[in-house]
Amino acid sequence: MAAPELEFENNTPVSITQPLSNSQEGLGKEESYLKVVANRFFKHKLAVIGLVIITLFVLMAIFAPVIAPQDPLEVGYEFEAKPSSEHLLGTDQVGRDVLSRLIYASRISLSVGLGAVSIYVVIGTILGAIAGYMGKWADMLIMRITDVFMSFPFLMVILVLVSVMGPSLFNIILVLGILGWPPIARLVRGSVLSLKEMDYVKAGVALGYTAPKILLHHILPNALAPILVNATFGIASAIIMEASLSFLGMGVQPPTASWGNMLTEAQSLTVLAEQPWLWIPPGLMIILAVISINFMGDGLRDAVDPKSFK
Repeated sequence: MAAPELEFENNTPVSITQPLSNSQEGLGKEESYLKVVANRFFKHKLAVIGLVIITLFVLMAIFAPVIAPQDPLEVGYEFEAKPSSEHLLGTDQVGRDVLSRLIYASRISLSVGLGAVSIYVVIGTILGAIAGYMGKWADMLIMRITDVFMSFPFLMVILVLVSVMGPSLFNIILVLGILGWPPIARLVRGSVLSLKEMDYVKAGVALGYTAPKILLHHILPNALAPILVNATFGIASAIIMEASLSFLGMGVQPPTASWGNMLTEAQSLTVLAEQPWLWIPPGLMIILAVISINFMGDGLRDAVDPKSFK
């Protein structure tokens, strides 16, 4: 039998037919998976368009003091002025620049979306993981609490809680975060129930790994994809909910600008008919933000769908 071919590196023979170690193979598979997911996402044209638009919104929110032509709280002498070279989107009823308020309002909407989703993803992931892995009485108790939360009319409960706590940005984020966890909990529970039957999880149990270690290092990383997809759609829902609350007067209070409370001016027929610059721009911003995030969610869902991999 022929001897294996050898190469020499620093006068030390090395076999070129030596197989890769397990860690090297795992690294290659992980990089390949991430690359495939990224390639599939960027082939989704609408998802890429959504990503570009949301990136622009985020940059606009971060650099609002630089981009805004005027102070959004500054009261001018021109009331309800039409768009002009000085005020590109006109002014509102008290003479504030609409464009500046529109730019600063992006901070409120994005903060509500990201803040609320961050809170309920953490709560839902923890409760869903415990219910799915522990089973028995823990699963029954957590799922019954989940059913109770999901049985309430979502908007009505939010209106009651915000009215009791007081309408403010922090309270809106807190209420949306506390009430939004049940769908994530049920999603994570289902994933954990499936993953805990895998051989590598059973091997961890046989080796004496603790339940938190198995959940954090072996189960949840493999359940991350559906959580991210759900969180993406949740951001869009939170933005719509904040706009709805602000429109009803229970959201962010003036003079702080949000897209929702800017739309409150559209309740007058006179504004709807004669002053479109007061309600069309914030309406378009809400539509663009929500549609773009939903496009991103669709692209991410298709990219991580295991059925799409050959």
